Amino acid sequence: MLKKIILFLLIGTLIGCGSSKPVIVTTKQPVNWKYSKTKQNNKQVKKESSSNATVTSKTMTTNEVTKAYIAQYNAVAMSNMKIYGIPASIILAQGILESGAGKGDLAMTSNNHFGIKCHNDWTGDKVYKDDDSAQECFRKYNQASESYQDHAMVLTGKKRYSNLFTLPKGDYKGWAKGLKEAGYATDPKYPEKLVNYIESYNLSQFDTKVLGKAMAKEEAKVLLNDNFDADQASLYEIQKGDTFYSVSKKFNLSVDELKQKNNLTENALSIGQKLIVK
Repeated sequence: MLKKIILFLLIGTLIGCGSSKPVIVTTKQPVNWKYSKTKQNNKQVKKESSSNATVTSKTMTTNEVTKAYIAQYNAVAMSNMKIYGIPASIILAQGILESGAGKGDLAMTSNNHFGIKCHNDWTGDKVYKDDDSAQECFRKYNQASESYQDHAMVLTGKKRYSNLFTLPKGDYKGWAKGLKEAGYATDPKYPEKLVNYIESYNLSQFDTKVLGKAMAKEEAKVLLNDNFDADQASLYEIQKGDTFYSVSKKFNLSVDELKQKNNLTENALSIGQKLIVK
């Protein structure tokens, strides 16, 4: 009996000693602390990645864009000169000026390279844009070649331009002045701007080709970095069956690079068309 009493006392002593709880120290974290920390780390990684990124796209200079435009459209300009008698130099200069070498709003959205307004005889698609007056009506084309054709139709079909066709062939200065006088543009410096493009980029060489005259030495000095005739290695003439993909592979380019070099947005190619490939 005594042994049992001693045993009970011993057990009670041990239980009493273990009843005091240890103190647990905790460090509170804000609600969603893991999400916030992860988000912050992601931002840091993104920032570092952005700062180390290398820009690979090349922006073409105004001169390069103009050169590409001339290379793209000189053939159609010469063709229109042969058929309609409009100097190729004037056609190209007007195209460059009116369309911003193909980069202007009307050219990019409506394939209108000559700023041709609707007038009463136009039954095709239309767009509206602020010009001399607010929201004037301009013609819209499915492709740029239609704009070139319509330009010829406007000049040959309206009586006010008839005197231009009595000028000596290839007289681009007379044409530049005559276009302004006939009301093609309201800008008082319109003739000066056309002549400046023609002489800066030697566009009269295309008139000379059409007229079949031997080019004078001073005319042969092209003011561009590339001579579109002599430097045939930089141009490729489209053959039957060619596509953007096949041409780009032939010259180790991507399709986007080929289009950018030639200031093109359309996917269609025509036989005889020349593309800059270098």
